[in-house]
Amino acid sequence: MKRRTFRVDASHPARPLGEALAAELNLPQEEAERLVNVGAVYVAGRRCRDAKAKLSPGQVVTAVLEEGGQSPLAAAPASAPEFRVLHEDAEVIAVDKPAGMTAQPTEGRVGDSLVDRVGAHLNRPAGLVHRLDRETSGVTVFGKTPEATTALAEEFREGRARKRYLAVVGPVELPAQGVIDLPLSKDPSRPGRWRATRAANGIPALTEYRVLHAGADFCLVELLPQTGRTHQLRAHLTALGAPILGDKRYGGAAQAGGIPAPRCLLHAQALELAHPHTGQSVRFEAPVPEDLARFFTSVGVVAPSGTIRPLDASARG
Repeated sequence: MKRRTFRVDASHPARPLGEALAAELNLPQEEAERLVNVGAVYVAGRRCRDAKAKLSPGQVVTAVLEEGGQSPLAAAPASAPEFRVLHEDAEVIAVDKPAGMTAQPTEGRVGDSLVDRVGAHLNRPAGLVHRLDRETSGVTVFGKTPEATTALAEEFREGRARKRYLAVVGPVELPAQGVIDLPLSKDPSRPGRWRATRAANGIPALTEYRVLHAGADFCLVELLPQTGRTHQLRAHLTALGAPILGDKRYGGAAQAGGIPAPRCLLHAQALELAHPHTGQSVRFEAPVPEDLARFFTSVGVVAPSGTIRPLDASARG
């Protein structure tokens, strides 16, 4: 992440943001205003997208100039897939997030994320209550009213939302089903990664799993996270010696059995929770995407669907 920060000089009262940014960063006026328009500029700690906004002496202005090795002004991929609506009613919209799309705006850019696009679909802000990693595909639910958003958020916060993920990992010997109970903490030696270990003072994280296929080339697993931590499934599987295929950050292989893994092959296949209006349990399911489905098809395994089944009591110890 590359940023530039400056404090507004008292000798330039009521200076427009775009003009001040161009002068301080030695940028063409048009480029400075584009940085503002895409959401890469913050005034007094808050994102500001009005290049004509008047600045006050002493205010601190921060501009994000590079994020993930790329300028915020870089065009969004023209081929980025659109999300699919799985369910929509007066209170809730559930969508299938495509891989490669961020769940929410990044620090340096707004407009391209899932919450932005769902908001555009609704013609009003979408209530974000949970997030998937950029490369993870699958079910994401949003509230359409403040009341619905609050109720949905409580389902996740209180651990009542039930989730089923599917993943493909390298060949590894695992019990047919089991529980991964390992705290998570940031990996100080590898920025951007989390580690699953009891050796550090981490936050509790619990994942149940079933092995759907165990072969010489790869394994297919069903994952039932009981907590919702950042990178939980990716870090937990890595701790078992089975990083998800295509997960470059955690050392996942780029292919297995001659089948490519073009991204981290993790898919949020199903979500069950209480409807915010009726209180009745509802289930949303997202079809298995083609890049992951190839692995299921190659070994003749049918991906799970329907009710999310908990593990047998014996597997939980």
